Amino acid sequence: MNLPNKLTLMRIILVPFYIFFLLMPMIPHHYLIAFIIFAAAAYTDHLDGKIARKHNLITDFGKFADPLADKIMILAALACFVQLGLTNAVVLTVIVSREFMVTAIRLVASAKGKVVAANNWGKAKTISQIAAVLLVMLLQYILELDAMKIISITNYDQAAFWFMITDEVVIWISAALTVISGVIYMVQNFEFIKNAK
Repeated sequence: MNLPNKLTLMRIILVPFYIFFLLMPMIPHHYLIAFIIFAAAAYTDHLDGKIARKHNLITDFGKFADPLADKIMILAALACFVQLGLTNAVVLTVIVSREFMVTAIRLVASAKGKVVAANNWGKAKTISQIAAVLLVMLLQYILELDAMKIISITNYDQAAFWFMITDEVVIWISAALTVISGVIYMVQNFEFIKNAK
């Protein structure tokens, strides 16, 4: 297994760790720890692709595993956000539905001996999702610092309200890009849907 594929697997391995810290409010600075672990996992997404392209290490395994690792990483974070009340299940359902649809197309293409790699819209979708998840955790950490008396937010209720609005906006923007990229992906690969038996 080459280095880019190992980095992809590392991204999946990191998922339980940031889930653990994200869902453990009794641990001081749990949002910061989860933020760092998620950011490290997200960086491997950038790094594995860069190394694979630079050293011609692109493999069929990587084409499948890389987007799969992205899906696991993002969906796990959003599921945690739903549990924590930071977003609602509608966003998660929209994004999961898109991912199932794209995965189904990839499976049909694979059965026909074709490997369908991620397109630029899919990459933009992933970047927007990563940015949204990181921003949500960062804003929640600021509120956590106030609760720990490390900083003092002058108008906590107002700050919490605007942080909540910001969280919802960035998550819905990423959801919108997810839907757009899914539609484009379906159109670009319609041949596999049309000829499926």
